[in-house]
Amino acid sequence: MTILSRHLILGVLSLSVSVAIAAPATPAASDSAETKSVSTPTTFVAEEVKSSGNATVNGKRLDYDTVAGTLVVHGKGWDDVAFNKDPEDKSVPAQASMFYVAYFKKGESAAQRPVTFIYNGGPGSATVWLHMGAFGPKRVVTADHEHTKPAPYSLINNDSSLLDASDLVFIDAPGAGFSRIGGKDREKAFFGVDADAHAFAEFISQFLGKYSRWNSPKYLLGESYGTTRSAAVAGILETQRSISLNGVILISQVLSFDALPDYPLYNPGNDLGYQLVLPTYAATAWFHHRLDDTRPVEAVVADAEQFALGDYATALLAGNTLKAEQRHNVATKLHALTGLSVAYIEKANLRVGPGMFEQELLRDSGTTVGRLDSRFTGAAMDPMSKESEYDPQSASISSAYVSAFNTYARDELKYGNGRSFKLFADTHTWNWSHSPPGMETGGDLTMAPNLLPDLAAAMKYNPNLRVMLNTGYYDLATPFFEGVYEMNHLPVPSELQSHVETDLYEAGHMLYAKESVLKSLHDKVADFISRTKH
Repeated sequence: MTILSRHLILGVLSLSVSVAIAAPATPAASDSAETKSVSTPTTFVAEEVKSSGNATVNGKRLDYDTVAGTLVVHGKGWDDVAFNKDPEDKSVPAQASMFYVAYFKKGESAAQRPVTFIYNGGPGSATVWLHMGAFGPKRVVTADHEHTKPAPYSLINNDSSLLDASDLVFIDAPGAGFSRIGGKDREKAFFGVDADAHAFAEFISQFLGKYSRWNSPKYLLGESYGTTRSAAVAGILETQRSISLNGVILISQVLSFDALPDYPLYNPGNDLGYQLVLPTYAATAWFHHRLDDTRPVEAVVADAEQFALGDYATALLAGNTLKAEQRHNVATKLHALTGLSVAYIEKANLRVGPGMFEQELLRDSGTTVGRLDSRFTGAAMDPMSKESEYDPQSASISSAYVSAFNTYARDELKYGNGRSFKLFADTHTWNWSHSPPGMETGGDLTMAPNLLPDLAAAMKYNPNLRVMLNTGYYDLATPFFEGVYEMNHLPVPSELQSHVETDLYEAGHMLYAKESVLKSLHDKVADFISRTKH
């Protein structure tokens, strides 16, 4: 398992359907051919399936039109004029057929109506999570922090759909969901930080033209690696395409990968990740009653934050020069905050990674805690293992989301029959190098891209751009304090710092998995859009 896959692997309706769908131009674009190496030209064409429906949002009926379809984008450097000049060239440049589901509220002026582009992360994840769990007009019912029972699953009206505040466009990454890639060097063209951002920027540009939304208030909403993508796409749209955004909405953020808690293991000497994950350890230990502390979780977390930036930081900076007495004192304090034994913490040299914590916290009961949501628990695969070997939350809810979306897409959106749905693209060749604004090349950033400069550039270029961070206490994949730290180190002038707002929730990586939190998330995001759309 790669470093990133450990923490990022991963938002009452009636329909009347009218179909206008174009088939792929050649058999090579069919599902049976997509799983094979492309050795002959492949041409994708845009598709569109229209339908309509209604939902109840915040207790009020809302009627909408839906489009499920694809737009075709090409890799960076594509030149259609140059390509068409050489009729003897039989090779086809890399291209992607990017699948989307768009919801347009009826009776609204397109020029005044906000439009929000929504995607999950992965990288290479389909956008079933935000679609079927958070903001679409329907959502799948899953257990809060217990294992969800197998099918049949319940797909219900989503009273917290964001459709009351904005038109919504859910987008599958190239190669994921119903999106497909083809042509020469297709993985290189789309599987990478910069290549992926280019594809999404191109998709958004095309969408604005196809549906006459150039003059609409515009938002990006990404989760997990989707926040990384949002920073890159915002930079491209603002500085290269003259497309100004009203807001960027981030859920479970990761922009500076060096700050993730897994990275110190592979990059010794950089201990920042251990500091930033500590408050999540404290919240998790508190939730599972492993602390001698009956105060609210906010108070426990506040103590952990102070210690992380104070004595703990000092001890880690000392490295091998730390005195034995100081080392023991720090271990004792860490024990009080994490519930782990002093002996275990000392044996770990004061540096406990997330996988270690997940396995160790409840080891005495043969149980491991969740990574995406540390409130979840499951039987340890190997009770003697150093680290947890799976994520109990992912095991609990993934089937429900995949089953619900496949049923919804085929039965109600009338899209996908005869095609396979891919929860994740095969992104093992993902290129992690990144070229921040102002740099000709990304340099040696393959293992730790940093998108803070991209988001900062977008905000400087467009001083009206607002940013909203939403993050949960129980997220061990992208810890909430990491997101706070990143926002506190965003390289923008003082007058723009107030343009960033942060909201914390008693939830994990997928904030919306808990219904009460979903309601709160909807209300805060809807308010953010209302305040920034003019």
